[in-house]
Amino acid sequence: MKRTTFLLIIILFLLPSHGWAQGVNTYGQGSVILEVEGHACMGDDKSRKETRLMAITETKRKAAEMALTHISSETRMKDFAVTSDIVDAYSQAKVKIIEEKENGWFTDKFAGECYRTKLKLEVIPDLDRLSKVINKDTLIEEPNAPLAVKLWTNKESYRVGEKIKIYLRGNKPFYARIVYRDVSGTLTQLIPNPYRNDNYFNGGVTYEIPSGNDRFELQVSPPFGKENVILYTSTGDLGKLDLQQTGGVYVIQDSSKGVETKTRGVAITQKTGSSGPGVAEFSEAATTVSTTK
Repeated sequence: MKRTTFLLIIILFLLPSHGWAQGVNTYGQGSVILEVEGHACMGDDKSRKETRLMAITETKRKAAEMALTHISSETRMKDFAVTSDIVDAYSQAKVKIIEEKENGWFTDKFAGECYRTKLKLEVIPDLDRLSKVINKDTLIEEPNAPLAVKLWTNKESYRVGEKIKIYLRGNKPFYARIVYRDVSGTLTQLIPNPYRNDNYFNGGVTYEIPSGNDRFELQVSPPFGKENVILYTSTGDLGKLDLQQTGGVYVIQDSSKGVETKTRGVAITQKTGSSGPGVAEFSEAATTVSTTK
């Protein structure tokens, strides 16, 4: 397997910031991440396996309802049709288990043996319903919409020696992780990196990567092919990965699936002044670049 498409050149000085260019836009797929507890009891006619499955099903149902309530209350756009499309997409959401935080059996005085579980879950809106609005800059410029991000590069294809520039923009403040996947499948974390620990970005601002304190460049070198830039964002701090420093970046030791799962282990915090459950909005975007001689 070939090791990398772009040579990561470590620069021993701070790179200056450049004006951003307009490339092909990729818009993030949004979701909601939250932690929910649920339980079910055996009664006289259910096995332990059936009871456990009932508890998980009930917890997922509660998560879907909580996510819909959050989206309905937090989405306050002037365009009622767009707001309606977003809420409608979450009303038909799918729920995915990220992590089982706690579980165990207990005895209820009246219901007998019961199973309790606490899950970290991702509520994913119906993308067919959301497709009407997801690829619009309307959301990127609307802070009262759910977290929306846009990712692009300065070009779609590059020749040897050229440098890739990455751009990102969100509609509200967010935490970000940028991962570069080369032709061999090696995963490199560009942001945050050893010289830029802060991965918190403001909404309504276009950011260029690399820039500022970054001490790396992405310069095209053999082998050539199609590679990916992946942007993970959330309103809560993202989960930690197993990393190994290589110059000005980190090589990720986790698998692609591990990166997806661990990144979604976001910090869930309750909104100030709210009595409802803690919720983190999440959005992921990816773009493909091609390199040739």
